Amino acid sequence: MTTLDHDLRSIQEVRTTLAAAKVAQKLYRTFTQEKIDAIVAQVAAAAEKAAEKLARMAHEETGYGKWEDKIIKNTFASRKLHEHIKDMKTVGVVARHEQEKIIDIAVPVGVIAALIPSTNPTSTVIYKGLLALKTGNAIVFSPHPSARRCITETVAILNQAALAAGAPEGVVGCLSVLSLQGTNELMKHRDTSLILATGGEAMVKAAYSSGTPAIGVGPGNGPAFIERSADIPLTVKRILDSKTFDNGIICASEQSIIVEQDFKERIVAEFKRQGAYFLTAEESEKLGAFMLRGNGTINPVVVGKSPEKLAALAGFSIPAGSRVLISFQTTVSHKNPYSREKLAPVLAFYEEQDWERACERCIELLEGEGKGHTMTIHSNNEEIIMAFALHKSVSRLLVNTPAALGGIGATTNLQPALTLGCGAVGGSSTSDNIGPFNLLNIRRLAYGVRELEDLGAPAAAYPAGDQLEAIVKELLRQLKVQGG
Repeated sequence: MTTLDHDLRSIQEVRTTLAAAKVAQKLYRTFTQEKIDAIVAQVAAAAEKAAEKLARMAHEETGYGKWEDKIIKNTFASRKLHEHIKDMKTVGVVARHEQEKIIDIAVPVGVIAALIPSTNPTSTVIYKGLLALKTGNAIVFSPHPSARRCITETVAILNQAALAAGAPEGVVGCLSVLSLQGTNELMKHRDTSLILATGGEAMVKAAYSSGTPAIGVGPGNGPAFIERSADIPLTVKRILDSKTFDNGIICASEQSIIVEQDFKERIVAEFKRQGAYFLTAEESEKLGAFMLRGNGTINPVVVGKSPEKLAALAGFSIPAGSRVLISFQTTVSHKNPYSREKLAPVLAFYEEQDWERACERCIELLEGEGKGHTMTIHSNNEEIIMAFALHKSVSRLLVNTPAALGGIGATTNLQPALTLGCGAVGGSSTSDNIGPFNLLNIRRLAYGVRELEDLGAPAAAYPAGDQLEAIVKELLRQLKVQGG
């Protein structure tokens, strides 16, 4: 088969799948809230039942992270998300504002194109599938090629459960003939109503450039500032819990630690006590050279690898059981991989003179990469916490929590989500944790409450035409006199 044949087959599959999804969605959008909720409940239950199987498949196929942690992510995307959205009104009238005499009516957007990454493949399918079904939309999944098998299996489980619960055939679709041309056709096709993009920066930019409304997210590069009032042992535990979870492949996870100078030794000692390994200058240089490719991008080989594997790839060894690799750093630049997003258990460590300088360093890190995404502060000083909140270009400032789990709403009360908006500053269309209402349009029924006469002075109060002319002439005369 020639490349051209493959591309043509891919494009044709997109068109066929979208046509089926459009027909299915026209029927599905007529379902009652009760019927849709029953379908969503059955799909969530099926996904949760398959959580371990899908976690093992994702780890086996991609080599990223830890399958045990992927079970938690799959359960989070099914049970936790369902618990959060199950009672939401997403069909018909969703709110009545009696005093304002306005009624909000939910309108599904139509067919959603869901681009799925290789880093969190199965959990992202579950999450996006439940959001689409809850809101009366159809969804077509475009798998990342390196996670094709586990993504396809996850979609099949969702689809089977949806059909068994009464959803129309075609409301959940998945592409099997994958190509760049096919993905472009999916994003640009007139039957695609909205793109929900999670993945690399280039793919997100392509989604926003497609001409189709899109929700996409940029890279994370979250700093974690440990302020002097923090509970240091608990803070270190939380950071290590976060950065070791699935070997650091959640984009909200910490990328750098910033501490005040006079607390550095206490914090370093606590990290060592809890299993972190601090790289020597030589080891930092070796790992940094391996992480950063010649084209200026982070080497994808490091994604989701264990500390021991990373050290071996870079040409040195570390003590068995080391939980994360930490490198002392003093600079921030695109050429310094430690100051960038590292989807692996690797952290940069910066020391600053005081919290104001630490604040500036956090801003510098975010300006370099990760604007609009997430950062963390560990502190019990509310004034400093608020000072950070008012000046950081992030959509989520997390306080005293593991960033990877807090950002997605697992250890905080944020909307449970695996797509985290970065706002305009980060190149995203929203700063939300993406939830059901991001996939709905709201039609507003608004009753008149005022008449023209209520908007200002009555018409009779304004001078007639000849009176107005006389007033203007008199004003001009006075101005002439004043001007000498």
